[in-house]
Amino acid sequence: MKRFILLAVTCAMTVPALAQNVATVNGKAITSDQVDTAVKTLVARGATDSPALREQITEQLINSAVLSQEAEKQGVDKNPEVQFAIENARQEIMIGSMMRDWAKTHPVSDEAIKKAYDDFKAQSAGEQEYQVKHILVKDETAANKLLKDIKAKKISFADAAKKNSIDPGSGKNGGDLGWAPAENYVPEFAEAVKAAKKGQLLDKPVKSQFGWHIIQVTDSRPVKVPTLEEAKPQISQMLSQQSLQEQMKKLRDEAKIEKTPAEGAADKPAEQPAAAPATEAPKQ
Repeated sequence: MKRFILLAVTCAMTVPALAQNVATVNGKAITSDQVDTAVKTLVARGATDSPALREQITEQLINSAVLSQEAEKQGVDKNPEVQFAIENARQEIMIGSMMRDWAKTHPVSDEAIKKAYDDFKAQSAGEQEYQVKHILVKDETAANKLLKDIKAKKISFADAAKKNSIDPGSGKNGGDLGWAPAENYVPEFAEAVKAAKKGQLLDKPVKSQFGWHIIQVTDSRPVKVPTLEEAKPQISQMLSQQSLQEQMKKLRDEAKIEKTPAEGAADKPAEQPAAAPATEAPKQ
């Protein structure tokens, strides 16, 4: 709570003095509007408005005023790094306020949400998710021997995973990766899963960048699509973010931007971005 009070007080210190003073520090007023702003910030985070909270905020505003005045006396505000941090914070506060206002004045329509949901539902049609178990080992020979022992029922899949798998997440769970679309896994793993029959223990280990996988697909089912009401908050947030990004692009396109090359930059070839990895780790 103390951290939230400090945050609320920081915001309140920027409010113009338009109301009754609740205190003065070396002649500088602390107003009831500043206290109200801090209280509003904390109430939005779950606090309860009370005389005790208001007194606590007032004391913190007094402390902040005392310290900031002393910092100015010492010339801290003349430090270029401090000036940069203050300006950066000012810009962030204004941008955050502008973006919140944009979201309020450009609400996402129910029609747009419904269209996005229908598109998502159409894309999900026919998709499958799989319940998969795997055992990951480094060596192909070890993987083949382990697979042979599992097939011969010398050891259960779960016990083999717990004792041998180098995937700590699934290994302790007997190799269980839970339910997920095949696309959640690296390509070699995903292709093997999609080609397997329900309940099948694959005949051969599958190699990926992580090692050798012994894979068993225990079950499959169509991907469950959430209802419109269930998906509505996420879709609304996504569309709102897209609207903000489009507005940002529009403002940038309209702005006159002139970049000055760094000294010596013209003599150096532009760096090429690093290539993206060809595969990703299985997502669990």
